[in-house]
Amino acid sequence: MEKDGSLKDGKLFYDASSDPRPGNPDGVKVDVQGNLYGAGPGGVWIFSPEGKPLGTILLGEKVANLTWAGADRRMLYITASTSVYRVKLMIAGMPLVHGH
Repeated sequence: MEKDGSLKDGKLFYDASSDPRPGNPDGVKVDVQGNLYGAGPGGVWIFSPEGKPLGTILLGEKVANLTWAGADRRMLYITASTSVYRVKLMIAGMPLVHGH
């Protein structure tokens, strides 16, 4: 990151364009180990900090966004086309930073 806040030397993290399932990359969150959770074709995609796919929470409908909840931030709420899902995870999500 540059001093003015701009980014340089960008690179493609992951290309989901060849996946035929419904949905697009969106709504990204990070857990306390640096794993990335994001909406993608078929559900919520989970990646390591290095960009290696770790798994997918399959939902059968388009996912729009997600957020951590609960006192221990281990509950993942997922908004989708017709539903809101709640998934209890073994790992906590990063806390939201306020005031920025």
